[in-house]
Amino acid sequence: MEESLRNEQVMQYIPLVHKVVHGLKINNKEYDHEDLVNIGVIGLMSAVEKYNHSLNVPFINYAYMRIKGAIIDEIRKTSKVSRNKIKAVNDYYDAVTHLQQSLLRTPTDQEICKGMEISDKDLKDIYETIHQLSDVSLDDILFDHSSNETNLMEVMTDQTAVKAEDKVIQAEQFDFMKKAVLTLTEREQQILQLIYHEELSMKEVGYVFDISTPRVSQIHGKALLKLRETIRKDYGHD
Repeated sequence: MEESLRNEQVMQYIPLVHKVVHGLKINNKEYDHEDLVNIGVIGLMSAVEKYNHSLNVPFINYAYMRIKGAIIDEIRKTSKVSRNKIKAVNDYYDAVTHLQQSLLRTPTDQEICKGMEISDKDLKDIYETIHQLSDVSLDDILFDHSSNETNLMEVMTDQTAVKAEDKVIQAEQFDFMKKAVLTLTEREQQILQLIYHEELSMKEVGYVFDISTPRVSQIHGKALLKLRETIRKDYGHD
């Protein structure tokens, strides 16, 4: 994108930055409204630079995620939460993602503790840290739920590791994956596309939909389980 067009788009969405800042409830005296707007503009510039038009998410939502993420990341740099606690939270999300992919469902607290080799108390401390890091409230923003099924089918087909040279098997695989994906809700389809095609983290997907990372993890696990059950039931694949 030419610099002039990029600057024009940034200026066009400056009001969105103000909306995000206004919607955030941040008790941090180190940053005033103007500081947060400036940080948000950096996030907006990143959105303009990195937005992919093939992404099945409107630009306004992608920009919203980038603006919010830039502000929250900057605030967290000055938060009183220790690096060890933040690392524990990141390890928790990694463990939940790994367990979800292997179990095809949301793991229980007991399974998480076992997978991370931590105690129940340690897990409670992690939950408290997550709550501490998530003390923001955002205004709702419109989301276009129209979906492009073809893109998602391509994504899910890629995840099956079908041999490229076997066109017949690939076509059959694509067909039953397409039908299986159609059993998912629009949000489940969109979340899978963002995770597997756009390679967004669950945290970033949460920004897009304005929901918590654990909620994204829950929807992701439920969607994978539904796909597995549909394929096994209707197409005899395991």
